[in-house]
Amino acid sequence: MSCKPTLKLVLAALALSVAGGALASTPLKPEEMIKFRKASYNFMAWNMGKIKGSLEGNFNKDEVAKAAAAIATVANSGLGALYAPGTDRDVGGEKTRLKSEFFQEPEKVREIAVNFNTQANEMAKIAATGDAKAIGAQFGKLGESCKACHDRYRVK
Repeated sequence: MSCKPTLKLVLAALALSVAGGALASTPLKPEEMIKFRKASYNFMAWNMGKIKGSLEGNFNKDEVAKAAAAIATVANSGLGALYAPGTDRDVGGEKTRLKSEFFQEPEKVREIAVNFNTQANEMAKIAATGDAKAIGAQFGKLGESCKACHDRYRVK
């Protein structure tokens, strides 16, 4: 058996990762930042809904663990890079509800963001245990961390 197909796959994967790295370092336009962060938050909201539904219905520890892991992954993905001056207004067909105050209070934003990240990581950790009561308690904390940002920096 020849190793050439495997080598070709490895080289192709390497080429894609280098190309992906180059694309990742290309600055995003404000409308792209808005689009990507909205997609990220919608994905997290969908997963929050799955957790809530499981807690309120037929509890499925595996689905809850997967949803919590997805939320933590997005929380740890560097979402902060999708916030830049100019992304607090509708741009290029992308609408946003971000208040301008977000950019005027960097320490408060950091505090809220760190708490959200902490709560998302804790949610994934607790969800992996399958303990519905502990998951419910942490789900409340995670929801409050989301609400803290929405209440302060999201136009209603």
